[in-house]
Amino acid sequence: MSDPYKILGVEKSASAADIKSAYRKLAKKLHPDVNPGRKDIEQKFKEVTAAYDLLSDETKRARFDRGELDAQGNERGFAGAGAGADPFGGAKNWGSYTRSGAGADPFSQFGGMDDIFAEFMGGGRGRGRKAHQGPMRGADVTYSLAVPFTEATTGGKRRVTLESGKTIDVSIPPATNEGDKLRLRGQGQANSGGEAGDAIIEIHVEPHAYFVRKDNDILLEVPISLPEALSGASIKVPTVDGHVSLKVPAGANTGTTLRLKGKGIPVKGSPGDMLVKLKIMLPEPAPDDLTEVIEKWAKKNAYDPRKKLGWN
Repeated sequence: MSDPYKILGVEKSASAADIKSAYRKLAKKLHPDVNPGRKDIEQKFKEVTAAYDLLSDETKRARFDRGELDAQGNERGFAGAGAGADPFGGAKNWGSYTRSGAGADPFSQFGGMDDIFAEFMGGGRGRGRKAHQGPMRGADVTYSLAVPFTEATTGGKRRVTLESGKTIDVSIPPATNEGDKLRLRGQGQANSGGEAGDAIIEIHVEPHAYFVRKDNDILLEVPISLPEALSGASIKVPTVDGHVSLKVPAGANTGTTLRLKGKGIPVKGSPGDMLVKLKIMLPEPAPDDLTEVIEKWAKKNAYDPRKKLGWN
């Protein structure tokens, strides 16, 4: 691989945001899903991804800029070593080995003298310290995914585009709640020579026009007409999996709550219910003949609906 800066088309002074932006543009353009069968494009995509893996890691980028890593992220040996170069960075007191001064430990790029003793001599200065543990695991990457209320309730699939440009279909399990997290193993940040991190998908449930979740129940306010409230009726009401018939009892009032068993959140083994709260609605505008009838009735049957609340 050539210079990663040239591959991404950015200057060496580019910020982390510039590098990320350049990578995303190239990844969308060169992604194998967009260019099926194009081996040349696939190779370029791999080079772009490798370049981003190197430059997006602050430590790797700094070491590459100092000449300690090559374009593939591999060790070059002694940084900046060349004809006549001092491989030990100017440290002259090799016999007594001192830490004072920049570059005083000639083995610093290999973990330091203590780790050399610990790993290869089984003791010495490094006794009791951890030995070499191999390549580090890549970082986890968190994504935010908005999911419609009904889809979060009944389950479904959503397509997610990862930082690498790869798109995957994520299964949304039934009864998913706000803030739930899904873990996609090995879909996080890649790490040269080591295990990739995970992608963490954080779910945000979009509000519904008339459904509200409360624990495992779903609340629904349903408007009914005055005749339906007085005489009773059978009406259709929506649920998360279609409309059902609901019987309104005669004499129902605003605030009357009816229960639809098992029509709430489909929790395995113990699904919630739908709680339907009735709300009487007068016609708009109220017709004159209805007003006359009510006024005539009220003169003989006056009542105070606030009396039970103790407001009067």
